[in-house]
This record gives sequence, C-alpha cells and structure tokens, in this order.
Amino acid sequence: MVPIGLLTCRQAREIDRRAVEEYGLSSLVLMENAGRGLADTLCGLGAGGTVVICCGKGNNAGDGFVLARHLDLRRVPTKTLVWAEPEELRGDAATNFAVLKHCGVPIEIFGRSHHAARIEAQLSGAAWIVDALLGTGAVGEPRPPLDAVIGRLNAASVPILAVDLPSGLNADTGAAARHTIRAAHTCTFVAAKPGLLAPAARQYVGELHVLDIGAPRKLVEEVAEG
Repeated sequence: MVPIGLLTCRQAREIDRRAVEEYGLSSLVLMENAGRGLADTLCGLGAGGTVVICCGKGNNAGDGFVLARHLDLRRVPTKTLVWAEPEELRGDAATNFAVLKHCGVPIEIFGRSHHAARIEAQLSGAAWIVDALLGTGAVGEPRPPLDAVIGRLNAASVPILAVDLPSGLNADTGAAARHTIRAAHTCTFVAAKPGLLAPAARQYVGELHVLDIGAPRKLVEEVAEG
C-alpha cells in the first residue's frame, strides 16, 4: 500500500474516474481547476513575461489550454505550441482547445514535426516554458518529434514548469528517459507521486507543488488507503 499522502499514477487515474462516475463531478470541471491552479502557481512565482505553453494531445495538453486561457485573463502574454493535429485531440482536451481558439491568443500547430527554426522563433523572448507534452500514460522513451522538442526546451535558458510530471519521467519509479524535461518547478495534482520524490528525479522535478483540483477528500483517502 502507498503511504498516505502519496498516490501512484494508477490511483490518481482511479480518483479521476470515480470523481466523475460516482460523485457526479464533471471532468471538464476537474481540468478547469487544474489549469487555474497552474495559473495561480505561475503567477505566484512571478510570471510576468511571455509564457510559452508546449502541449501534446492528451489531458496534459488540455490542462495547458486551460492555463493559457487563465493567463490571458490575467493579461499575461502567452503562446501555445501544439505537437498534434487539432483533429487528433479528444474529449476535454479537444473542448478546451476549441474554447482557446475563440480567445484570440497565439496558437502554433506543429503537428508531428520538429521544425527547429519555428521553435526558436516561438521561444524568442520567453520568460517561462510550460511542459504539457506527455502525461502519466506515456511510457518509455518519448517518440519523435517530442524527443527533439524536449532537448530543445531543456537547452533554452528559461525556467520550465512541468504539468503533473516532467515529460519523459516515470512518476511511479522516478526513472528518467534519455530525453526528459528538466523542470524548475513541477505541479502535480491531488497528491505527490512516489517517483517525483525519488532522489534521482530531483534534477528533473525541481520544486514540487501539489495542486488541489476539487476531488473529494473522502474519495482521495479511500483510494490512497486501499
């Protein structure tokens, strides 16, 4: 059993599922809370310049789309870079992408390509980078083009905030892929994951923040203790 205060990735997904299916919460509300929590954290860290939000196609990308909208509400300049075609997005990520498109914030679609020169142009003048590329469902080495994208983001002299976990890191074990984001800050949701606290993972996780997304305490305790 995982100690109270820690959740495995499987347990975190179980909380999300049960919050929707048993407690009647909307998954869109949970994603909204995650994205707003990310915006609160970034602003608390003094994010005043341009924030470049790098998204894949899963729920982490959806969190990134919500974050972009909330930063725009606070008049923090943002750019959202997407390594997926819009038609590949599903569920809540697709919904929040559609909302973001109406907000008039800059969105750059990279699809499945690296485009080094385009990345350089988009990162120019950035104060922060947000890693919303890969979530807990990704296993093994990041596939092209994300391996090259991760390398380029790490090479930027800009602090990175990772959404839920640094892309390329196993949040259960702390094992890092050859291409893993080196974040200054990581915002994980509901509870810390064991791998994020592993000594070897510290160089990738940076400072860890645990964000509440509104999952009921009773449910979290049941899953953590089960």
